[in-house]
Amino acid sequence: MEKKQTSTAFRIIKFLIRLFYGKMKIEGMENLPENNAIIVANHTQMNGPIAGELFMPENCYIWCAGQMMDKKKVPEYAFTDFWSQKPKLMHPFFKVLSHLITPFAVCIFNNARTIAVHHDMRIVSTFKESIKLLQENRNILIFPEKDEKYNNILYKFQENFVDVAKLYDKKTGKKITFVPMYIAPKLKTMYIGVGINYNSVNNIEDERSRICTYLSDEITKMARNLPEHIVIPYRNIPKRYYLTNKDITEVPKK
Repeated sequence: MEKKQTSTAFRIIKFLIRLFYGKMKIEGMENLPENNAIIVANHTQMNGPIAGELFMPENCYIWCAGQMMDKKKVPEYAFTDFWSQKPKLMHPFFKVLSHLITPFAVCIFNNARTIAVHHDMRIVSTFKESIKLLQENRNILIFPEKDEKYNNILYKFQENFVDVAKLYDKKTGKKITFVPMYIAPKLKTMYIGVGINYNSVNNIEDERSRICTYLSDEITKMARNLPEHIVIPYRNIPKRYYLTNKDITEVPKK
């Protein structure tokens, strides 16, 4: 796949974001397989996609909500996903803001190293593009959290991203590695852990559960072993509810 051509507007926006966002280092690059991998990380609000685009190597492509690439869908999606848990008194402001950011979002997400993710039949194109990139020895970065807490570090994962490995194995006969990554904006560091290989012998439902449990627990372990810091959660909740990596809380398993 040829390198994506980017607009001048995007390059200017990216330069400004990099200027104001500051630097972030990566630890654990040696844990990435030589050829390709699917990297799974905590979303940490917009920090995950920003850090992925700015600081991960150029051969890394990021799964992105397809709604953020469609000017008609950005306002509703942005408000619901980014700001709906803010105080209700502030909702009118954030609804206006969701419309104001639309042209910038469309520019950024259509020019960055992104793969559009859809939750309908178009998911087939998401998987096809991901497999094509993996065959070209590119890495895929996914932020699969959903609105259900796992612990003080993570929200639970949507598990169907694991299906990419099944399709990749069927097409190429090769096993993909899923690699955990913990992004700590407060420490200005991205930590890459030891991966887990897809096992085609297992039932796909069991593999989804096995891989997601491993990745969630490894990300949690990496986070809790670091110096104490504020964890930026998946949901954009009021900051008074933010926890630290040392606030051990567990969500009862169903």
